[in-house]
Amino acid sequence: MSERTELPLTDGVRLHVEISGPADAPLTVVLLHGWCLDRRTWRQQVDALRALGRRAPRVIAYDARGHGRSSATRRSAATLDQLGDDLAEVVRRLAPSGPVVLAGHSMGGMTIMEYAHRHPAEFADRVAGLVLVSTTAEGHTHTRYGLPDRVADLLRVGETLGAGVLARSGAWRPHRAVLPALAPAVRWLLFGERCADEALGLTLRSVGRASLRSIGGFRTSIGAQQRLDTLAGIGDIPATVLVGDRDRLTPVPCAESIAAAIPHAELTVCPGAGHMLPLECPGEVSGALVSTVRRVNRRTRKVCRPAAARQSRQAA
Repeated sequence: MSERTELPLTDGVRLHVEISGPADAPLTVVLLHGWCLDRRTWRQQVDALRALGRRAPRVIAYDARGHGRSSATRRSAATLDQLGDDLAEVVRRLAPSGPVVLAGHSMGGMTIMEYAHRHPAEFADRVAGLVLVSTTAEGHTHTRYGLPDRVADLLRVGETLGAGVLARSGAWRPHRAVLPALAPAVRWLLFGERCADEALGLTLRSVGRASLRSIGGFRTSIGAQQRLDTLAGIGDIPATVLVGDRDRLTPVPCAESIAAAIPHAELTVCPGAGHMLPLECPGEVSGALVSTVRRVNRRTRKVCRPAAARQSRQAA
């Protein structure tokens, strides 16, 4: 069973949150979705974590501001900086104790990096594992959309101009009416060789929930972010980086640079897959999450046993 709630933030935005798993679990997993998507991207991974039974972690999945069922954001707050602060607030208030595993897809991964950059002491104290899926620490440095350089440059110019217009268009969602017409473009941009109808349908419905302000507003900070130095300083924690070899938005070089920056990170390249790995390759993404949870649980038990033994000797 899952619990749905709203988390009010200091600027009036209310985040829609879904919590599942044992309330007394020693470990919490926080799932962060991508740009123009929502928490439902992770539904197969939530099921996989729930299937761990007695070892299942508590799982928090939430819609970022301006996405899904969360309330709209001001244009000035449509930034990765703000998303990193929002994540800090989620961890403080919904997972106030115990180790945390963070998993981020696309913009969600960039949100994790911003949290590490803006709140380094909290990150070091709380975060015990990372799963970074189809994301980048270098903005649009490697993004070529799978096109020749000249064509990609023209497309980026058009995308940037269009994003500026959308960012000033407010919190409404008129594009819902044309979602069927957008399906081929979304299919080409986000998916690889295979695309199940259910996965494409969920993606389109998620895009339909994102406001024009969110679709356009976050584009600037997403394109500009540079956080490889931050990743290099996060310490030795279990970390897995996944990417599809047909990803047009965050191609393989994005994942390779992240994996090279994080000490001892594991890199998985999914053949034939595009940008939507939680939906395209749910088994691989779920496997990475489950493996990370198990590794963190083992580490936690190793730390707790000596502490418990010292307390027992002191009591005696």
